[in-house]
Amino acid sequence: MDHKMIAKQFLITGIIMAVIAMGLSILFRIQLAWPDQNFPFLETFLGKWAEGGRIKPDFYLALVTIHGTIMVFFVLTAGLSGTFSNLLIPLQIGARDMASPFLNMLSYWFFFMACVIMMSSFFIQTGPASGGWTVYPPLSVVAKAMPGSGMGMTLWLISMVLFVASSLMGGINYVSTILNMRTKGMDLWKMPLTIWAFFLTAILGILSFPVLVAGVVLMVFDRSFGTSFYLSDIVMGTDILPNEGGSPILWQHLFWFLGHPEVYIVIMPALGISSEVISVNSRKPIFGYHAMVYSLIGITVLSFIVWGHHMFVTGMNPLLGGVFMITTLIIAVPSAVKTFNYLATLWRGNIRFTPAMLFAIGLVSFFISGGLTGIFLGNASLDINLHDTYFVVAHFHLVMGSAAIFGMLAGVYHWFPRMFGRMMNAKLGYLHFWLTFIAAYLVFFPLHFLGLDGVPRRYYAFTEFEFMKKWLTVNVFVTWAAIMAALAQVAFLFNFFYSIFKGKVAPQNPWESNTLEWTAPVEHLHGNWPGEIPTVYRWPYDYSKPGHDADFIPQTVPFSQTMSSNLPHDFEGNQEAEKIQQDWELANPVEENKG
Repeated sequence: MDHKMIAKQFLITGIIMAVIAMGLSILFRIQLAWPDQNFPFLETFLGKWAEGGRIKPDFYLALVTIHGTIMVFFVLTAGLSGTFSNLLIPLQIGARDMASPFLNMLSYWFFFMACVIMMSSFFIQTGPASGGWTVYPPLSVVAKAMPGSGMGMTLWLISMVLFVASSLMGGINYVSTILNMRTKGMDLWKMPLTIWAFFLTAILGILSFPVLVAGVVLMVFDRSFGTSFYLSDIVMGTDILPNEGGSPILWQHLFWFLGHPEVYIVIMPALGISSEVISVNSRKPIFGYHAMVYSLIGITVLSFIVWGHHMFVTGMNPLLGGVFMITTLIIAVPSAVKTFNYLATLWRGNIRFTPAMLFAIGLVSFFISGGLTGIFLGNASLDINLHDTYFVVAHFHLVMGSAAIFGMLAGVYHWFPRMFGRMMNAKLGYLHFWLTFIAAYLVFFPLHFLGLDGVPRRYYAFTEFEFMKKWLTVNVFVTWAAIMAALAQVAFLFNFFYSIFKGKVAPQNPWESNTLEWTAPVEHLHGNWPGEIPTVYRWPYDYSKPGHDADFIPQTVPFSQTMSSNLPHDFEGNQEAEKIQQDWELANPVEENKG
């Protein structure tokens, strides 16, 4: 039940699921690059799903479906939030453990069961779910529509309900821990930005995930009990199905009401982690701390009223489309505030290029380049042309996929000493960063141009239409880049697992950081601190303060010990402290620098 152990469980499970998802993506990229060739190893590996060495069209769609599901939910939601919320919330706010350690343990095991059930669908007769990761009806509701609409889809739905239960247990725990268990002196404005990000992410999850469960329950009714929530006027071959009166658009509303907040559930923890890593390694206070918090709150509120931008092509009333378009373009503002603040923190900083810092800067790069294309897609008139093309794939893989993965990796490199008491190898870290960063751009940047030419996503082969054939060479290039990206992860996996056992022993505070987690002893004990929990006196970003001899002042250092570097705003209107500071300054006049 120790939160640090649960964080490790989430992390290692997330890494295993990420490796599986990456393997699936390589399989369908091989199909896209060489659609007419046979690869005997595919039949060896996939059996009846790739007879003669070619992936079957049905199974191709299943690969895309499970890849998307694993990455969005199991890696970027559970792997990222589950790991770092569990590790950092008690340590950074000064708590012995989570509000409910038992509920916390259950949240991991529900997640683990969800992973097992999702992967078990590869071992059933009809194969895994294959309706796309958004499982739109009717493919997901009519069990005989295609092989992947049968038992595989049922397992997908059960897995997602367990996953949502896990997320809710985690989220309720995170929120109650942050609100009720902060140590003495730790008010909300002294919390690191990581904690703000995890707090608001948990609120997003608690409010949006139940809607998916409601949608899934209606889907189970349609599949098993003959109702028609999502079905109407369906013809299968020569049979007219009896369903009347439902609408697949209802599923889209329910799914995207979760699905868009989900995008921010994925990216906000990564942004919080990057805030911490960039400030520590720039040796500068984070630029615009309050603006960063307000932008996170702005993203949290706005993310609930933008889901319609996934649905501009559903025949939506243009007036309603205009409302969703405006809110979508407005949500770009807090995102831009965050980007600007990262760049301003880096500007003229005394930067230490640790692997964690490189990954955090990589996140900022992806967030900018991927975010700019979001402005295109948020515009209804443009989106109608670009919708369901590779432009959308390129956009969200950069801004959400790559950026969040880079935030997660920055967190792993930065807090690895805190988790395992050892250091990862920096040279392997640099190799991992550069290969992954270059490969990610080589994979996703060219896909924008396919989308602009109108190439649809989820197609099995680009040989069916004449206008798509010219993109075959680009697909070969992208596939080789994806294989390079996969090979780059070998350096990370070796570094990670080798360093757990054989890495250099880490000092107490290897990055000279101010936050509380580095004051706890490295050897693990349930309760985090022997004796009293430290008291907090200051915000977490006192780096390179003029007048202080070291370039960092931990949160646990009282202002009475840093008289030469205290500033008027440090005291937050505490008149008694301000009077002591003024008396000290009168007694110790500072010589003006006449140079």
